[in-house]
Amino acid sequence: MQRIGSVRAKSMFGGHGIFLQGLMFGLIADCVLYFKVDQETEIEFKARGLEAFTYNKKGKEFKMSYYQAPEEALEDDEEMNLWANKAYGAALKAASKKRKK
Repeated sequence: MQRIGSVRAKSMFGGHGIFLQGLMFGLIADCVLYFKVDQETEIEFKARGLEAFTYNKKGKEFKMSYYQAPEEALEDDEEMNLWANKAYGAALKAASKKRKK
């Protein structure tokens, strides 16, 4: 497994977006870390009972393709690297789909 590398944070959504090589793969909102998901990885997050990032706008709730990071990722560097790599992979897939349109 490859180390995730050097990331940067940018203020957004009332929190911070987490970027690697120009792609947002995570966000921090209300002191909670969320990772980008795709159809495959979303299943893993849901199976662990983790919640999606949601926000309200004009009384309507919106769900983004980011899920709360597993607790063990916050406590262990190897787990953090594993989940961050999954999130970055999901961000790469999403960017690839956008380019094909």
